Order: sequence, then structure tokens, then C-alpha cells
Amino acid sequence: MRRIILILSLLFCSQLITASNLLIEAESFDQKGGWVVDQQFMDLMGSPYLMAHGMGVPVEDASTTISFPESGTYYVYVRTYNWTSPWHDGKGPGKFTLKIGNKKLPIVLGDEGNQWMWQPAGKISVKAGNSNLTLKDLTGFNGRCDAIYFTTEKEQLPPNETVQLTDFRKKMLDIPAEPEQYSYDVIVTGGGIAGMCAAATASRLGCKVALINDRPVLGGNNSSEVRVHLGGNIGVGPNSGLGRMIREFGHSKEGNAKPAANYEDEKKELFIANEKNITLYANYRAISVKTDGNRIESVIIKHIENGKEVELKAPLFSDCTGDGTIGYLAGADYNMGRESRAEYGEELAPIQPDKMTMGSSVQWYSADKGKPTRFPIFSYGLQFNEKNCEKVTMGEWKWETGMNFNQIDDFERIRDYGLMVIYSNWSFLKNELKDNKKYKNRALDWVAYIAGKRESRRLLGDYILKQDDIDKNVYHEDASFVTTWSIDLHFPDSLNASHFPDAPFKAATKHIHIYPYAVPYRCLYSRNIENLFMAGRNISVTHVALGTVRVMRTTGMMGEVVGMAASLCKKYNTTPRGVYQKHLPELKALMKEGVGKKEGIPDNQKFNEQKLLKKPRIFAIEKNKK
Repeated sequence: MRRIILILSLLFCSQLITASNLLIEAESFDQKGGWVVDQQFMDLMGSPYLMAHGMGVPVEDASTTISFPESGTYYVYVRTYNWTSPWHDGKGPGKFTLKIGNKKLPIVLGDEGNQWMWQPAGKISVKAGNSNLTLKDLTGFNGRCDAIYFTTEKEQLPPNETVQLTDFRKKMLDIPAEPEQYSYDVIVTGGGIAGMCAAATASRLGCKVALINDRPVLGGNNSSEVRVHLGGNIGVGPNSGLGRMIREFGHSKEGNAKPAANYEDEKKELFIANEKNITLYANYRAISVKTDGNRIESVIIKHIENGKEVELKAPLFSDCTGDGTIGYLAGADYNMGRESRAEYGEELAPIQPDKMTMGSSVQWYSADKGKPTRFPIFSYGLQFNEKNCEKVTMGEWKWETGMNFNQIDDFERIRDYGLMVIYSNWSFLKNELKDNKKYKNRALDWVAYIAGKRESRRLLGDYILKQDDIDKNVYHEDASFVTTWSIDLHFPDSLNASHFPDAPFKAATKHIHIYPYAVPYRCLYSRNIENLFMAGRNISVTHVALGTVRVMRTTGMMGEVVGMAASLCKKYNTTPRGVYQKHLPELKALMKEGVGKKEGIPDNQKFNEQKLLKKPRIFAIEKNKK
């Protein structure tokens, strides 16, 4: 009996040794065709993925060359997700198939299940050596592929849990345990307007800077991927030198959800490329940090296509991620949601605190093609009719979802609901609306797949800006950038919410105009992580105060202040708090002078203070003369 057990054990071990496995990350495909790389949810599901974003028209195939280690029969598994499953129990719309060489696997992928999972794709006999692997989209409705796994062992799936799967990926892809290391004076994470300005300002003041951006284009919400125009005004208040830098790369045309060229991505790219002290890590996402007590020592970043990891070290870090990711990973104090009215004495706050935030927008527009066009029937759990449909040809900021969900943990669902309402409504207008002459010749021309987020974590600093500061124009000795935007807090549109009470997808707002207000510098660094700055919508403010500081010309000026303070940290070997305590006059002088170019820059973004002050305001505000 013992001999039989021994023989069986040897046979089993032999199978393990001789089994052949091959893991292909979809985002690493050589030719992506019409598929796009989506990295927005790496923190949730462990990886970027390829998505067939065709707005109802199948996209061009994605393909790559793979190498099978040996000849044999391989079982194929694909990690994918039926993205309409939160709202629809049946088959989903994101259908695609695989082809290896000239052999098409028969199983349709991406349209079943209710979570990210390894779906069996069939089996195939191949010869050792190179072969071509192709992803073929069948619908154009956002089918998604994370990875493809080939194994000669039947039903031996990779792990699906995020931590275990991450370890599995590293082992299969031979990613070194210790990444390459580089050192800088300042590391800025986030390539939106705030991050660009923080990096450029620090660079011009003599700092060696690393700028990390997890997309191929800069600008964040102001890029051609999201298409939100620059809001707010510059050149206002005691520190009038702030904001001039933004004119070096800001767009010349206003408006949301406009053609891609309006957002001038190439101008932003050149702006950063011309800064000799900046190393841009494009397509890299921060995935972890290393700390020593209450200090950050380094950040680990990962390339969103090839998986390469790099460790960046610095004495100073600036979190410009919007989500406060670096601060969160480092253990920084933060808030998320709405504070109670009593906590900060804010008239605009709810009586009881809650988790509601402003939502995320998936913008879109259609175009007249000059002849009748077709759109597939799209019905996956959201029913439109003559009364509740949106009879529009485009959707900009008001198309906003996820206010009642967690803007980080539920972000993929929030973005996907944004896509679903667009497709569902458009399908009704094209195929079922009785009087649809207006839509006969129109087709979807652009739908964002990168969602424009307004609010999530707010990292807490030595000062937390609140409504009272703005209403009363409270003076602070460390007054820095000036906010000019109204208190603009979005809430569900009442008519839309009456039609879709469980999941409204349109927002409304009430602009409460303010007197231009200079925000304390102490809102721009962490109160418990001693070498962490922040700039953007994740600074130290309440939910109510966020309504006025979150627009992008304003966040750009935050970045400038952070870059100036970082240069002083380097000069005096001090911390962000140390700048406030010992070097505030020098920071004020820098803010007043500015580092933006003074010559040869368009003057189309100047601020008209008198025009602003003529706007009606709900709160009576007197300018503090101090």
C-alpha cells in the first residue's frame, strides 16, 4: 500500500514539474487595435485591462505574439468581467472571443458572471514556439480582458483574490522582487493641473523632480480623455504672481465635452518636456509606499502596460492624485463624505454626517452624419420610456453618477453606470422614441471612458478650511492661493431622481458666489505625515469648502505654492510645517512674484475682479482689510 502511495506521489510531482503555463497580460499586447488600456481600477482588481470601447461598434482587433514553452494541449482561461451584472442578471453586452494563430476558440467571453473572474475559453493544441494571439470584439460595448492564462493542467486556475493574484503575476511574469531605485528632491504623484504646476514650480526653483502620471496624457480632468475646461480665475489677491504659469499651457477655448483638440494635450506635454529638472514617469501608477515612522521614504510605481516596477526615493512628496492615494497608503489622516452641520458650524452642511460625495461624470456627445445611422438595442436593467428619457444630443458635467456610493471602493461600478445610462438612453432615442427625427442621422461621436471625479478623500492638514472662513473672509497670516469659484456643491437632480430614485444619473447645483478668498498654506500639507504636501481636490478642506477650491485653475495655483514651499524645504533642510513656522515671509515673497513666464504668453485668462464682485451672493461678506 505504501509503495502505491509513493508511486502516485511521484506521478503527481512529475505532472507539476512538466506542466507548462503561460500568462499574458492583456494591457501588454503589442498591437492594441481599437482596444483601450483602462488603469482606473488597479487598486480594486489588481491590474489595468484592455477594453473594447466602441460605443456600439466593434473595435479593431488587438493582437500580440506569444511563445508556447512546449507543444501540447493547453486549457485557456481569460480573466474578464460582465460589467452590466450589477443591474442585469442575464448575459451582458461586452462580448469578445480569442484566436490563437488561425484557430478561433468557440466560447464567447465577457458576458457572464457577476465579478472579475477566470472564465474558461476552451482548449487548443499548439506547437512549441511563437504564435499570434488575437482579441476579437463582437459588440463595441466595453468588453474587458485583464489577462489570458494557458496551462496544460485542466482546471488549474490562477488565484482570483487580489493579493494572491498579484503575487502570482509577479512570479509568472518574472518581475524582480527589488525594483530599480532612483532618487529625487521632490516626488509629485498625479499629472493633473495641480501636479503639473507643483512639479514645474519646484523644477524652476532648483529641485530635481519626478512627476508620476498614470495615463499617457497630462492634464487629468482637463485632458482630451475627460474634457473638462479650466475653471476659476488667476492673478487675484495678495499673491498675484500665482496662476501666471497656467497661461503657458492652458487651452484657448472654453467648454466641456468638446472635440479633443480643444484641450491641447500637446501643449501640456511640451510644457513639462521643456522643464529640464523634471523626469516624467508617464503611464506609471503609484501602488505602494515605504515609510519610516511618520515620514515617507519612497513610493513604488508600476507601468500600466508592461508591469515594470520602479522605486522612487525623496525627502519630500506631493500627493496630487485627487484620491489622496499617497497619503492614504502612508497612513495620513483624512476625511471622506459630508461633515455634520455642528462639527464646523457650516450652514450648508447636513444636520447628520454621511458618506455622500459629489459624483463622477462620464461626458459624451453625438454628431450629425448626414444620413440615417443605426444603434444596437441596448437594454440591461435600466428602462427608458417617453417620459423619463433624456432628449438631448450631448451630456456634459450634469451627467453625474455615484453620489451615494464610495468614489474609491465602488468606482468601477460608478463609471460603468455612467456608460450604461448613456447607451440605454441613446438606444431608446434611436430605436423606440416615437418622434425621433432629431436623432435619425445622429451617432455617438465620443463617450468618455475615463470618468471625471470630483470628490473622494480629503487629507487633513494643520488647518481645515471651512465655510465660515469663506463667508467671513477670515484673514490668515499664511494666506496663499486665492479661490474665486462659487461654493458649488452638486446634488441629485430632482426630476431625474424622481424617475430613477435608486440610481439617479444627473446632477444639479446652486452656485453660492463668494468674495475671492486666500486659503491658508497650512491646508496644503499633512498634519501627521511630516514630509507630505498635497494639491488638488484632496487638500485639507471640509466637503462644503471643497465646493469652491476644486476647480482646476485654482488647483494649479495650489500646485505652485507646494512647489515653492518644496524649494524652501530643500534650501533649509526643513519640513512643510517648518516652512510655515520659520520661512513664511520667504514663501510669501515667492507667491507674490510667481515663477510663470511673463512674456509671450496669451492674456486670455486674466481675472476681472469688478465683474466677479457684481455677481449676487447669498452670504453678506465684507472684505477683510488686514
